[in-house]
Amino acid sequence: MIVVATADFELYHEAVAELRSRGVTFTTIEPGDPVPERARVLITAPDDDVKTDAAVSRVTATGDDARRAVDEALATLRGGGGRMVVGVDPGTRPGIAILSGDTVVAAFHVPLADAVDVIRQETHDAIDPVVRIGDGARLQGAKLINDLDEVPVELVDETGTTPYLGSGARGMGDVLAAVNIARMAGDPIESREIEPTDGELQRIKARSREQSDDSRTIDDELARRVAGGELSIDEALDEHRTREE
Repeated sequence: MIVVATADFELYHEAVAELRSRGVTFTTIEPGDPVPERARVLITAPDDDVKTDAAVSRVTATGDDARRAVDEALATLRGGGGRMVVGVDPGTRPGIAILSGDTVVAAFHVPLADAVDVIRQETHDAIDPVVRIGDGARLQGAKLINDLDEVPVELVDETGTTPYLGSGARGMGDVLAAVNIARMAGDPIESREIEPTDGELQRIKARSREQSDDSRTIDDELARRVAGGELSIDEALDEHRTREE
């Protein structure tokens, strides 16, 4: 059982809310109170004076990282403690899965522009994390690899990682693929330079025409910068308009 034992009101509030949202059985005590016999993991603030035996794990946190503390507590409770592995199924909206050992502790499906920040936040203060990125969606994957210089990155052959999705599972494919990617060892990589093909540039230019209000088509140079992740389609359209003024 997880026990929240803290005098820190913000940590108490955030941890309890997070545990309730996940349907986790837990209890709370005041620091100094006897720890329940069924306790397996304590969530406390760094300066809480809580005495327990070696059989009970302790996770310390502040209110700002209560979710991380709950993730760690659940991984410990389920016997899934281990190295943090981040799996990424790249694309315009990458699927991101955070694993602690074999336990999936968090998942995200975010725009490409937000993916690096999410990964940095999740791996902050983790011990020896690794990010595994699928080798599909070459341009988006290369952008992630080149922007992630704080953590080790592996490039994974993502063949067969996207599962069949039954009724009611629409939208889950990218995240489930990210889980599978996280569980596959890849090749260490520090950077990846990919020149977009003519076909990829033409697709980007077609998207710019579809997204603009005036059927505007960006040029090859701007399309190349979009392909490399330097600009979004909207930013490229704005720059194209500015050049004509």
